[in-house]
Amino acid sequence: MNAAPVGYARRIGPFSGTMMVVGGIIGSGIFLNPAIVAQRVGTAGLTMLVWAIGAVVAILGAFIFAELGALRPAAGGGYAYLRDAFGPLPAFLYGWALLVAIASGATAAVAVTFASYAAPLLGLGPVARIPLAAGVIVLLALVNIVGVRPGAVTQNVFTILKLAAVGALVVGGLAFSGAHPLASPVSIAPHAPPATLAIALGTALVPVLFAYGGWQQTNFVAEEMVDAERSLPRALVWGVLIVAAVYLAVNLTYLRALGVDGLAHSGAPAADAMELRFGQLGRRLIEAGIAVSTFGFLDLVILVTPRVYQAMARDGVFFRQLAVLHPRFRTPVAAIALQAGWAIALLLTGTYGELLDYVTFADWIFFAATAATLVAYRRRRVAGDERRFRAPLYPWSVVLFVLAAAYVIAGSVASSPYNALRGVLILLAGVPVYGWWRTGGRRARGGR
Repeated sequence: MNAAPVGYARRIGPFSGTMMVVGGIIGSGIFLNPAIVAQRVGTAGLTMLVWAIGAVVAILGAFIFAELGALRPAAGGGYAYLRDAFGPLPAFLYGWALLVAIASGATAAVAVTFASYAAPLLGLGPVARIPLAAGVIVLLALVNIVGVRPGAVTQNVFTILKLAAVGALVVGGLAFSGAHPLASPVSIAPHAPPATLAIALGTALVPVLFAYGGWQQTNFVAEEMVDAERSLPRALVWGVLIVAAVYLAVNLTYLRALGVDGLAHSGAPAADAMELRFGQLGRRLIEAGIAVSTFGFLDLVILVTPRVYQAMARDGVFFRQLAVLHPRFRTPVAAIALQAGWAIALLLTGTYGELLDYVTFADWIFFAATAATLVAYRRRRVAGDERRFRAPLYPWSVVLFVLAAAYVIAGSVASSPYNALRGVLILLAGVPVYGWWRTGGRRARGGR
């Protein structure tokens, strides 16, 4: 008699789920992107307005993904929703994009960012940056292989630390009453024509929405959450609300400490704001905070994304070994190793930056498509669904979120059509791979 297959263990509680949402959103973007926004809009009021609009879009997304998670608390999150609503091919292409470029490329890129900040703090030279980046990927892969709980605890600790770093930035920056010496005109004047302002607001919204992205990753581990039907929606909504409050407070801090002109011309606004208040010690502290933030983000990506590959393998459209969970640790060891290995390969070859540039828009294609799956789920509701979380403002929440995603996609394509074409080709390359797994791969597995 064959032993029953090993399943996931429900070991992620509501607090850990909320910290995953926060940690999955806050990486390095909030420490760098506000300068781009200030450059594009030119006034303090418009800068805050764009970040507030981004918060609204993120909250709408949290509502949508909260209902999806409550209805279908399955490993793989968006992969499972796309498969149920639109069929196996779009779902496979989502997993393909995550592995080939989106998640693995982000892992490599953020590991380099971590190493760039951590190496000087550890007294290491520039030559140590790549080995340190590869080492942290290996370390976090091992942590997450030995169980979802160690990975979640690591995430909790580093999310709390990054919130503490942001708190120090806010308190220090708001207490500073001076203005940054960098004060030259920026591109958009306060009394620009409405059409010019509308364009500026639209272009500024792109980096803002990218900075707010990431809450959907917690849905990947829904099958490992305690009482996921209730705890996942709460984690998503509370997590996004926390991040929205943090982002608005941080931008207010930058504007208070640097002024809009100083913010627009700052290459490192967080470090500049802290240096004005606390000198070189302040700069060092926030650099340590950025290292902590990127470390926590890495842990989350390595923890949650391999669940997508495991779900694909469980459906018979990817390497069979990836579907196997460790009998003791209850984790997808092979899937974690695959993503870590591919991320390190991208890191060592230096190709991760190009891949991310090519498929940046694809992430939002899948955001929009996944949000649209809620329409399909609503149309075929079954008894008991009404007792679960229901997204407020439906269907307008879906319409507005999809429109926001479409804008990001259009902006990305318009700004770099050649990269977008390459990204489309990377996605299309997944079609014959999917076809092989559905035909040749099935025959190789003995007709499964």
